Amino acid sequence: MKEIIVDVGAGQTRVALLENRELTEICIERQNSERITGNIYKGRVENVLPGMQAAFVDIGLEKNAFLYVKDALPNTYYDDDDDYVDPSQYKDYHIDELLKVGQEIMVQVMKEPIDTKGARVSTHITLPGRFLVLMPTVEYVGISRRIESEPERERLKQIAEEVKPRGMGLIVRTAAEDCRREDFLSDIEFLIKLWESIKQKQRSGVTPRLVHKDMNIIYRTVRDMFTKDIDRFVVNSKEQYEKVLELVSAISPHLKGRVEYFSKGYDLFEYHQVEIQISKILNRKVWLKSGGYLVIDQTEALTSIDVNTGKFVGSVDLKDTVLKTNLEAAREIAKQLRLRDIGGIIIIDFIDMPDKEHENMVIETLKNVLRKDRTRTNVLGMTQLGLLEMTRKKVRQRVESVLLAPCPYCNGEGRILSNETIVKKIEKEINNLFNQGGAMAVLVELNPEIEAAIRLLSDERLLSMGKGSQRPVYIRSSAAFRREEYAVRGIDSREAFGMELENCRLMQPNA
Repeated sequence: MKEIIVDVGAGQTRVALLENRELTEICIERQNSERITGNIYKGRVENVLPGMQAAFVDIGLEKNAFLYVKDALPNTYYDDDDDYVDPSQYKDYHIDELLKVGQEIMVQVMKEPIDTKGARVSTHITLPGRFLVLMPTVEYVGISRRIESEPERERLKQIAEEVKPRGMGLIVRTAAEDCRREDFLSDIEFLIKLWESIKQKQRSGVTPRLVHKDMNIIYRTVRDMFTKDIDRFVVNSKEQYEKVLELVSAISPHLKGRVEYFSKGYDLFEYHQVEIQISKILNRKVWLKSGGYLVIDQTEALTSIDVNTGKFVGSVDLKDTVLKTNLEAAREIAKQLRLRDIGGIIIIDFIDMPDKEHENMVIETLKNVLRKDRTRTNVLGMTQLGLLEMTRKKVRQRVESVLLAPCPYCNGEGRILSNETIVKKIEKEINNLFNQGGAMAVLVELNPEIEAAIRLLSDERLLSMGKGSQRPVYIRSSAAFRREEYAVRGIDSREAFGMELENCRLMQPNA
């Protein structure tokens, strides 16, 4: 059973895809950080970089968008799975032949700004409908790779060729399987009107600016995910429920009876046990049912996944135990990639399998499960080190980036300095004040935990700071200081006397 659960809350909307009540995909959109993929902008070329075969385009966002040469060429297109097809040999072109600084161009966002990188854009506009994608700038007909039946592909291509607008291209989407000519005509009529509206808006107004905004997350879900395979579409907002019904009635009337309004007085995600499953997405370690586990580490360059037998000891022999663990891990990895929306380069360290047949079984299992993934993936195979290489298209930020913020305490590093390291840093600053600053006494203000660490480590190191002098070190602890925060400063004899009155701890100088 497949269900789409839509939770409309204050400031954010969450969409969950459940398969047999198990969370397989989660999308979150907030009012202050709405998705911009699919948006169309009129921008201005800010920089042209021949050495990178790319240009930076100001589209009115915080960071300039990145436009690669192949995304600026004429006679190019993308298929429904965003596989790039280039019939014009873009290597023969140079970016400075196509674009000039100050030039105004219309571009569409292909990839969200991620981390420190700006959005990636293209001059090749694509307008997705329910069954078709209209490509106004190229003349081509393509069929989604996910439609596997050859007779059906031929039938759909013939219809698309017949109804294709002159001078434009079409891509037949996966949802178009078993569709009729009338369905295509309805889609084309809507998309042609949309394109005419976009061209009209593009002709006037300031640059840079937004020309066309893609649908919000609920409408996109109806358009892209709500197919005949979905048994229920549940939403907890009466207003959005009525809008969904209106949209479904227009594009897929036969699915109208599957839309439900959740009117119970408690949390929709809690009711469907989605909330607890979302919390597990954030775990670094993922347990398998057998007792094995995965360790998922995400870095700027790639994501590494390590497979371990953990508590699973098997019942036959070592080969059998390793194979069962790796097969289960392959299925779970495919699930986690969708859940966490992990993109880019992915390296998987399966448990070593000396048997080549077992290795092939694991790879085929991974490929088969990944076929359910709407995002394009490519399994490249094993390296000489026995690591599996694969890629998954990176379109937007990972779910982890949406749910979490960098820790202000550790700056997102996940680790903090040890007590000994902090004490050593304090010791160094005190010595500098005594030996270079000429301080008569020193006051150290710090967290109580670090003061306790100084006592635990013994005072010998601090006692030696004056190097035989009678210059004292005073310590004042305060919970206002975070663990790694401290202040070290020189004080005169009058202020030192005040320190004693304030019950600051005096580290006795050497006799």
